[in-house]
Amino acid sequence: MAAGAVDVPLEYVRLGLRFDRLESGFVDAYTGDPRLRAAVADEPAATPQRLRDQARALLAELDSASLPADRTAYLRGQLTGLECTARKMGGEPVGFIAEVEAYFQVQVTLGDPAEYAAAHAELEQLLPGGGTLAERYAVHRRREECPPAKLESAVHALSSALRDRVRGQYGLPEAETVQYEVVTDKPWSGFNYYEGDYRSRVAINADLPHRLAQLPHLVAHESYPGHHTEHCRKERGLVERDQHLEHTVFLVNTPECLMAEGLADLGVEASIGAGWGPWAADVLGDLGLRFDGHLAERVAAAAAPLNRVRQDAAILLHDRGADPDEVIAHLQRWALVSHDRAAQQLRFLTDPLWRAYISTYVEGFDLLSTWLAARPAEQSVADRFLRLLDEPLTPAVVAAELAAA
Repeated sequence: MAAGAVDVPLEYVRLGLRFDRLESGFVDAYTGDPRLRAAVADEPAATPQRLRDQARALLAELDSASLPADRTAYLRGQLTGLECTARKMGGEPVGFIAEVEAYFQVQVTLGDPAEYAAAHAELEQLLPGGGTLAERYAVHRRREECPPAKLESAVHALSSALRDRVRGQYGLPEAETVQYEVVTDKPWSGFNYYEGDYRSRVAINADLPHRLAQLPHLVAHESYPGHHTEHCRKERGLVERDQHLEHTVFLVNTPECLMAEGLADLGVEASIGAGWGPWAADVLGDLGLRFDGHLAERVAAAAAPLNRVRQDAAILLHDRGADPDEVIAHLQRWALVSHDRAAQQLRFLTDPLWRAYISTYVEGFDLLSTWLAARPAEQSVADRFLRLLDEPLTPAVVAAELAAA
């Protein structure tokens, strides 16, 4: 590095740590030198305007920083997200659609009710009987509920089975571990707290019932081959081997979040694939927990288009000025969820830190599942997915690859 040149990756890490001073939880994970974090903690807390200016200054330095193209693209996306966050923290008006685009490099729109209606029609065929579809869907979901007393043992059984698969498919550091805990009063269903040195603590929220058919997705998402696996492989590769300092900090509301959530939501497909329903039913059957794995897999596929309804709710709430009761009614009508579950989703969408985050799941899954399916004929799912685990890809880079293909 030339004398007097700005060390952009180092200053980016400092900047991210400064955001956490203003919004606790903004740093989702930090695995770097504790002395750097301590030094930032000893600084006077920065103002949002100061953080905005620092983000802009680093963006201006990027092209002269002599970094490889992939690192430059990654840092440009991250710093753009941080600049927008600082403007919002400072009270500057930022429209919701523009906010999501600045954070995650995607443009969001309302979903098509015709697609939701088609999904409903398919569910009608899979769940025959009396009553409305919403009532039958609710009965189906209740039938799959995991008894609270067995939630922890079910999570451990699925985690062990998935870990064995992921170790064989993708490789993991020998020392990696995941510790699970059941919590309450949170706006999310599960959360991975990556602690560095290949260790994660995964919290499972017991506020609402967990379904047996959904637990494989939750464990795959948070641990194997989702967040925990990605953190482990990037810590071993990008951080320890390549010395890419920018990957020692994971920041909320940046493009890496969309990549991470999309990757994690593909976890079951990337580790089990077709037949995951019967596979999960066998694993949980050993604990005396029973559900129809074949039906669960078909229902999940039919209901998949309804995942976008959650993003509709955010757009209606924050962009279209809809009343919270209207948003809850929209979720109940199209996503076929109960009032309690819709209210829980609304809680997530109105949390100041998380209000835009729903797009990471919706757009992340759509983008990365399309990219995974568009792999070259000779490339396996595992080889394609490994790029998500190991490379500093961004939504913009993935979209460009799809456009070129």
